[in-house]
Amino acid sequence: MNRDLLRQVWVSASAALCVYGTLLGFGVIGTPVEQSAGGALSADATLLAPGGPAFSIWSVIYLGLAAYTVWQWLPSNKESERARATGWLAGLSMLLNAAWITVTQWGWIWVSVAVIVALALTLGLIVRALTLLPAQGRVERVVVDGTFGLYLGWVTVATCANIAAAGDTATFPAPNVLPVVAMVVLAAAAGLGVLYALRFGGRLAVAVAAAWGLAWIAVARLTDQPQSTPVGAVAVVAALIVLGAALAVRARTSGVRVAAA
Repeated sequence: MNRDLLRQVWVSASAALCVYGTLLGFGVIGTPVEQSAGGALSADATLLAPGGPAFSIWSVIYLGLAAYTVWQWLPSNKESERARATGWLAGLSMLLNAAWITVTQWGWIWVSVAVIVALALTLGLIVRALTLLPAQGRVERVVVDGTFGLYLGWVTVATCANIAAAGDTATFPAPNVLPVVAMVVLAAAAGLGVLYALRFGGRLAVAVAAAWGLAWIAVARLTDQPQSTPVGAVAVVAALIVLGAALAVRARTSGVRVAAA
């Protein structure tokens, strides 16, 4: 079996395990994520938990991962540089996704933090590779760049929420300090959004997914429990910063191209 075929099989096998993990997380054959780990990951568990509707983005991401799995099997893509640069990491991301759901089913909340951080780093490497190797056509931009851009943006926010959930199970600062900690984490998330915009050329999929997660944190804190107007306000600002940074980089890049022409 040559290396390209082995990579294709790896992606497909990883996708199959990702489907299994998804069925666990959706509660089809396991406990829904929001109910696992003693409810530590529910929409009202911490100040950084996004509102329930935010998680609908997973449906789009999973559909994109399925499309990517098919895309990399197309004869024209078997030896594609982009398929080669992303395939092994894409498979790893799907395995980490399944692993995260599995460990939360077992209540291993701190282990889930390590897994989701590894997932975020893996996705960062994928998007970096996609930035270095431009897409060939609109379909590829949607299926490959769109999928992994959304994946990275959402997982970045989910990582913040996951860390907060783990911290909530440990000895934490006094209650009046919690909003301050949450706002610092949101500021860090906004900073990551700006970094992504600068490093990845203002990819809108990354920014939109991150802003989506941050906006739903704002909605949850302003309208649900635990309620915190300051945290909600900072989440709104963070979402605007992430979107604004991506748009600014894209505008600057377009301006440079026009000037060069």
